[in-house]
Amino acid sequence: MKPVHRRTFLQNSGKALAAVPFIDAALVRGTAANSKIKLGLIGCGGRGLWIANLFAQHGGFEISALADYFKDRTLAGTEQFNVPSQRCFTGLSAYQQLLDAGVDAIAIESPPYFHPEQAAAAVDSGAHVYLAKPIAVDVPGCESIQQSAERAGQKKLAFLIDFQTRADEFYIQALQRVQGGAIGDFAFGEATYHAQFPFKSQAKLLAEQPHDPEVRLRAWGCDFKLSGDIITEQNIHTLDVMSWIMDKPPLFAVGSCGHKVRNDPGSCNDHYALIYQYPDEVGITFSSRQFNGHGTQPEGIRNRVFGSKGVLETEYGGQVLIRGEHFYRGGATTGIYKEGAIKNIASFYDQISSGSFNYDTVRPSVHSNLVTLLGREAAMRNEQVSWVQLLKSSHRMEPDLSGLKS
Repeated sequence: MKPVHRRTFLQNSGKALAAVPFIDAALVRGTAANSKIKLGLIGCGGRGLWIANLFAQHGGFEISALADYFKDRTLAGTEQFNVPSQRCFTGLSAYQQLLDAGVDAIAIESPPYFHPEQAAAAVDSGAHVYLAKPIAVDVPGCESIQQSAERAGQKKLAFLIDFQTRADEFYIQALQRVQGGAIGDFAFGEATYHAQFPFKSQAKLLAEQPHDPEVRLRAWGCDFKLSGDIITEQNIHTLDVMSWIMDKPPLFAVGSCGHKVRNDPGSCNDHYALIYQYPDEVGITFSSRQFNGHGTQPEGIRNRVFGSKGVLETEYGGQVLIRGEHFYRGGATTGIYKEGAIKNIASFYDQISSGSFNYDTVRPSVHSNLVTLLGREAAMRNEQVSWVQLLKSSHRMEPDLSGLKS
């Protein structure tokens, strides 16, 4: 494929994926009558085994192969899904060994830094791709994911990115109403992700053995380059909703970040405070923290947008509603974490089994990932960074992988 220019790849990202023709389901790998889709899992940590279990519960998938750097994690998967030991692979090249062994589809649940390389290899091998967020930790990685999705479209392969909010009926209904004018002209908005530190056990391990390369990899959530930092690895949930609401790229971001409160040896920041400036003089304030809030409320993943006719309020795991002239009661999204994944897995299966593919999750996921990178760059530099500047970036994050086995 020809390389995609950074100034235009996002704007053009939907074109190659807009219309994929139907094909005979009998021609799709792993979808012969009465057979299950052979799924390979890349990344057998807690989230990986959890989502593999949802694939198994669906009934249309067979967990056929496992890949993880660490043997103890593949062993846990072997016991849980009865995968033969000869189809369990370890080391940095485990994903390639898994693909070489033959699978119909893969679920990528590895640290975010590895996502672009693993997704590209999967498409090249002819496997359907189910990809966790975030998709990448830098702009070239986002470009790579976009290009992999376009190649998947050319090869009639499914390529789905797992954002739970995008599959929730209350979020969908509320956003459709807002974009149809339910709250009128936007005035300003707020996006927050306030939570405790989710990687305490990793940080403890890293503190005990800071120079062990395998410990560094186990503690990937504490590593700026492997995770993309908290704004990309975790805060992407609320920034994705912000991007969905605004439905256009920000002009620029400005703000700050730091590692001032947590006493851990990791390289990630523990808070961000930013303003995203959008066209028509609409500003969105964003803040996040990963440390003890001492009971302050509200916590969690929240978005609010104030308009001339009303207010949109959303909370991941809480209420979604519209107040004002066009009131929408919405509802509670209590089970969104699991229910969203279940819906995405069902969509993934339906696309593969029918041979009819859509790539609706790709462009918004690339866009939202870039929005997190814009905020990260502005905060790390402590200066205003524009969207145009961001898309010109060719900087690649390169974590220290020395000392790790291939």
